[in-house]
Amino acid sequence: MSSDFRLDSFLPFRLDVAATELSERLSALYGEAFGLDIPQWRILANLAALGEATAQVVARITRSHKSTISRAVQRLEARGLVERLVSERDKRAFRLTLTAEGRMLLQRLLPQALRFEAGLLAMLIDSERKALERGSARWSGRSRRGATSRPRRA
Repeated sequence: MSSDFRLDSFLPFRLDVAATELSERLSALYGEAFGLDIPQWRILANLAALGEATAQVVARITRSHKSTISRAVQRLEARGLVERLVSERDKRAFRLTLTAEGRMLLQRLLPQALRFEAGLLAMLIDSERKALERGSARWSGRSRRGATSRPRRA
């Protein structure tokens, strides 16, 4: 075991802590104003982008457990923000879509979320923003190929 290893300087740990902190700060905004939790926000945001999706697709995209998404969908459905539609191809499967009320809620919420993002990006100079975009895109792509992929040379 390396004696110079420090978890607090280990990049994956630092990224996870930063992501959790930012997610919690954003969730305070939409939680207080709209009564949503993190899984509910992620479902609504994905349905806004995709139009419709199965719970399994949302779970995969958000890297969430199926049961977490299932419970959040039930709460959103009870509030009239999403609806389940029976799949044409597989009568046992359901597609999720936003209701008119869900779309209206997102019309009010998304500008606030985008202002939050803009505030975060404003903390960085242009070259840092570009490096963050390139790095996060590269890491996301590499995570799908596997952690052992060789780094690209600049």
